Amino acid sequence: MDVKSAFLNGFIKEEVYVSQPPGFEDFKFPDHVYKLKKALYGLKQAPRSWYERLSTFLIENEFSRGKVDSTLFIKKVGKHILIVQVYVDDIIFGSTDDSLYEEFSKIMQGEFEMSMMGELNFFLGLQLKQMNGGTFISQTKYCREILRKFGMDSCKEASIPMGTSCYLDKDETGKGVNETMFRGMIGSLLYLIASRPDIMQNVCVCARYQANPKESHLTAVKRILKYLKGTTSFGLWYPSDASPSLIGYSDADYGGCKIDRKSTSGTCHFLGCSLVSWHSKKQACVALSTTEAKYIAAGNCCAQILWMKQQLEDFDIFLDNIPLKCDNTSAINLTKNPIMHSRTKHIE
Repeated sequence: MDVKSAFLNGFIKEEVYVSQPPGFEDFKFPDHVYKLKKALYGLKQAPRSWYERLSTFLIENEFSRGKVDSTLFIKKVGKHILIVQVYVDDIIFGSTDDSLYEEFSKIMQGEFEMSMMGELNFFLGLQLKQMNGGTFISQTKYCREILRKFGMDSCKEASIPMGTSCYLDKDETGKGVNETMFRGMIGSLLYLIASRPDIMQNVCVCARYQANPKESHLTAVKRILKYLKGTTSFGLWYPSDASPSLIGYSDADYGGCKIDRKSTSGTCHFLGCSLVSWHSKKQACVALSTTEAKYIAAGNCCAQILWMKQQLEDFDIFLDNIPLKCDNTSAINLTKNPIMHSRTKHIE
C-alpha cells in the first residue's frame, strides 16, 4: 500500500511559520505568516513526525516494533503473524492468515488515505515474482535502464565482469575521464548489487577510484556493463520450503590492494539454501599475515550473523550454534585460544 501525501499526516510539536505561498496571499494582511499545524513537505521534521504518528497508531493497535529494525512492525494472534515493513510512505505487509491483513488494510484506510497496490510485484527498483515454489527477485528493468543511460545497450557481451589478471591502481600517468559520468556509473552499479552478488567485488574495487578516475578505470566499469548486457535476467531465487537455518562464510585476500597493501574481506550468509546477505570491503588496517586477514574477515562475518540472529528472533525464529566457515586453520585457532589475543590487539 502507498500513503497519499504521507508527510501531511504528521503533527509537529515545534512552532514553525511559513510565508504566504505565491498566489494565495491574504490582501488584508500581506505581511503576515502562517503557523503550521501539520508537517509540510520540505521540512526536516516532516519524516520524523510522520513516523511518530504511524508508529504510535500501529502500537495502539497491538503491533510491536522490531528490536533491530525500527521500521518493522509485527502483530501475533495465536499461531499466526502479520508483518508490516515501512519505507517512508510505502508499506509492504503480509500475513499467514488472510483475515489479519484484511483487518490491517481496513484500519489503515480508516486512519489514513491509502492506495492499495495489490500483490507486491515491484518495489524500489526490485522486481518480485511470487510463485508457488518460492519468490524470484531481480532488477532486470533497472539493469536495462543503466545500459541505455550510459550508451551500452548495443555493446558486445562479456562472459565475466572482470578478468583475473586485471589489477587496478591509481594510474597517475593515465588519461583522465569525466568524473560525473564515472561516479554516475558507480552509483548505479552500487544499487544494482542489491540483487547481483556476482558483480559486488568488481564494482567495489572500481568504486575506490572515484576521486580521480582514469581511462583504465572506465574500461573496467564498461567491462562490468558488458557482462550485465548478457545477464540482465539474473536474480535471486528464494524457495518457500527452505529450512530456517543460518550459516556464514568468510574469506579474504592478503594484501590485495596495490596502493596500500590492505586486504579485502568477503562474506556471505545463507538462510537455508538462500543467499540473504553478502559483503565485500577493504579492511581498515594492514594485516601482517594471512591469518590476520582471515581473522578480520571472520570477525565481520560474525558481527553480521549476530545482527541477523537478533533480526530473526522478531519472526519467532530462534537459532543457536550458527556455523561460521573459514578456510584458515590458524585463524580458527586464534578465535578459540584466548592466550593468542594479545597478538591481535591492533585489530579493531
